[in-house]
Amino acid sequence: MYNREIRGPLVLGNKNFGQVTADILKPLDTPTPRWWKATFGLALLATAWGFYAIYVTVTQGIGTWGLNNSVAWGWAIINFVWWIGIGHAGTAFSIFLLILRQKWRTSINRAAEAMTVVAVGCAALFPALHMGRIWLAFFIIPYPNTRGPLWVNFNSPLFWDFIAISAYLLISLSFWYFGMVPDFASVRDKATSRIKKAVYGVLAFGWTGSTKEWLRYEGLSYILGGIAAVLVVSVHSIVSTDFAVSVIPGWHTTIFPPYFVVGAIFSGFAMVMTLMIIIRKFYKLQDYITDSHLNAISKILIFISLIMGTAYATEIFVAWYSGNEYEMFTFFHNRITGEYTFQFWAMVICNAFIPQLLWSKKIRRNLSIVFIISLIINLGMWYERFNIVVTSLSKDYLPSSWASYYPTWVDVGIYAGTLGLFTIGVLLFFRYVPMIAIHEVKSVMHAGENHTKHS
Repeated sequence: MYNREIRGPLVLGNKNFGQVTADILKPLDTPTPRWWKATFGLALLATAWGFYAIYVTVTQGIGTWGLNNSVAWGWAIINFVWWIGIGHAGTAFSIFLLILRQKWRTSINRAAEAMTVVAVGCAALFPALHMGRIWLAFFIIPYPNTRGPLWVNFNSPLFWDFIAISAYLLISLSFWYFGMVPDFASVRDKATSRIKKAVYGVLAFGWTGSTKEWLRYEGLSYILGGIAAVLVVSVHSIVSTDFAVSVIPGWHTTIFPPYFVVGAIFSGFAMVMTLMIIIRKFYKLQDYITDSHLNAISKILIFISLIMGTAYATEIFVAWYSGNEYEMFTFFHNRITGEYTFQFWAMVICNAFIPQLLWSKKIRRNLSIVFIISLIINLGMWYERFNIVVTSLSKDYLPSSWASYYPTWVDVGIYAGTLGLFTIGVLLFFRYVPMIAIHEVKSVMHAGENHTKHS
């Protein structure tokens, strides 16, 4: 049970239900802020650059990327895994904390789920582009066809990725959308514009808020939550298996599935922290996204950071203890020292050491520092994916085929385009959807207030 006396109230300001609805719906009724328009404009420019880079890729081929005979996987796969990792947070945040009955999740889960949907959509671009012939992407779908025995290759990691992304996007989108239905009804009922009332009325599916509807709604939430909980673990395990089933030094290890899943949740929670601080600051929602909420996320980041540091140490120890000269070369002469030393130590420092600053209460209360740490974590997680992909491929078993990898402007452009798409998706969410689940916040407003303190 949530102890209000020890952990503090979940909603500040002694608000009533009407005030909660008015506060959360206020950003939908006020004029669009200047900072929103400026950020949206920059995101559009980044997206335009990304689409031009995609056009060049489709018309000229992936030879426009920085790939070579050794490093056949480059920024496309790095960014694919990075975006999938960020997309894990929304589902993990909502589902696991829902199952564990953590009431403080109610102010944060809506934004986390929105982030998941947009991030998974960005991730889905990269495998399709990496095929080279994007117009043949439909070949990977197992549908009845006239090509005789030609079917999808069930041994291909690309097919695993397609199934994983498709299932994860569908469940995440369903979980996110159905969670918003009661709030869409609230917007519909408060709307004064006929167009707005009609649009949100359609989105609300005719919701009336009857007891029967609430019972079915809660049942559906747990069903979708149970399915999504499995996908949180399975999706990134599948992505990690793309690497682990190979015989490439640095990849062929059984630690990859749990290592990837924990890393994905780590980067995702860091991005949730980034978004929560932005929402709290620019939309004046300190009464709903309280210091206690951000403090709880900080503690989770500390815990996962310790796991990540243990995973890095385990990889190095296993490489040394195995006596395998190729594994030792990859870790000790191509990561810890060697050509990619900077990327390796940037990963370790950003993910294993800097988050430990959050042990300090003073730092956890300084939201500017916490915001910077959340960005540093995601930078470190990007470097982790770079280390896994590039350092293992650039120097393999044959020194005669060794080659360095450098991204081209097309690689950078596609990545910038996905950052722009992500920003546009998040900004549209800020503008047209209640950022906090109104009905869930109301359900926990007085949680634990009758709890008596035992001596």
